Amino acid sequence: MERSPADVFAEHCRRHELAYQVDREGHPVFRPRVGHDTWRVSAGLGTVYAVTVVRRRGEDPHTLALIDVDEGFRMMSTVVGPAPEDVRVGLRVRLAWREDGEVPVPVFEPADEVAA
Repeated sequence: MERSPADVFAEHCRRHELAYQVDREGHPVFRPRVGHDTWRVSAGLGTVYAVTVVRRRGEDPHTLALIDVDEGFRMMSTVVGPAPEDVRVGLRVRLAWREDGEVPVPVFEPADEVAA
């Protein structure tokens, strides 16, 4: 193994790409792990599967959400933009990035309605 899956994922994040792996049968694998060498990049669209509001003393409340990404994997993230109480299950979201460290963090924001 030349590079760890975490390093490859971080490299994609630096390019603002949400990367995921696929197994030999073509099924998506997320969180990246050893044993899957094929990488793909998500289009960054998904749907909120579950959400809760986190309230820590001395901090603004924020969401903690499970996002069903359209490519077929589920990931934990946060939804930014609306008030945390306004984020609902079934909300369509699109990828955004939080730039608060060396590696950008994938977050989501409400998606504009896409014409079918």
